[in-house]
Amino acid sequence: MAFRGRRPELRGPPEVYYDKNEARKYVRNSRMIDVQTKMAERAVELLCVPEDKPCYVLDIGCGTGLSGDYLSDEGHYWVGIDISPAMLDEALDRDTQGDVILGDMGQGIPFKPGTFDACISISAVQWLCNANKKSDVPAKRLYCFFSSLYSVLVRGGRAVLQLYPENSEQLELITTQATRAGFTGGVVVDYPNSAKAKKFYLCLFSGPSTSIPEGLSEDTEEEKPAKSTFTAERVPYRIARRGVVRKSREWVLEKKARRRRQGKEVRPDTQYTGRKRKPRF
Repeated sequence: MAFRGRRPELRGPPEVYYDKNEARKYVRNSRMIDVQTKMAERAVELLCVPEDKPCYVLDIGCGTGLSGDYLSDEGHYWVGIDISPAMLDEALDRDTQGDVILGDMGQGIPFKPGTFDACISISAVQWLCNANKKSDVPAKRLYCFFSSLYSVLVRGGRAVLQLYPENSEQLELITTQATRAGFTGGVVVDYPNSAKAKKFYLCLFSGPSTSIPEGLSEDTEEEKPAKSTFTAERVPYRIARRGVVRKSREWVLEKKARRRRQGKEVRPDTQYTGRKRKPRF
């Protein structure tokens, strides 16, 4: 009870805080799933990637793969990196379509230069601002992260990092290290006048700076109150914009149609498409 109201980053290292119990919340708490999906949708929107071209996307702090699920449904390929074994175990158990690896982003991104077209991150970067060991220096870990991220992106690639800065000084520390690493860009703030709905997105460009998208406001979209529910079973992933249940017949037909548009060989649709098979004995 002593931890109530404290930020997660102040409770310990992420690999300790995100244990099995915490990881289960990201597959059973309907509100968490909805919030993560909406933030992933917004991050992809801010990336401004071509809608008709699949991209290879890096998901930093991928957790249980909720953001990756959205990327897959948008037709993109992705690789996720996370420091929590428990979160990655849940991702593998959910049979996500992307690849996931265990790693500490503060020690750099372990991929060859120019590997990814784009990058997203949901609620992860602020963890680098806390020193959990004497050897941890936030500024150095942030610079190591941003410099390696700059390297693994193709020239002109973009990164959209959703984060929860504790204060203006922390946000300045993050943006300063990103600029040192070679990035241009800026911060987009959605719903700046709302205590609950306010979201920060750090939009970075590994090339010439372009115009920064405008943040959302209460005038453009009303925020609907959401209630948190818990169940003993896993909550089916839902595509936020279309309301299609994952692995339903409609979802399968949409996915097959998208793969046909990508020029891939797909089996013809039949009355059995998307039908659940009975377990074998």
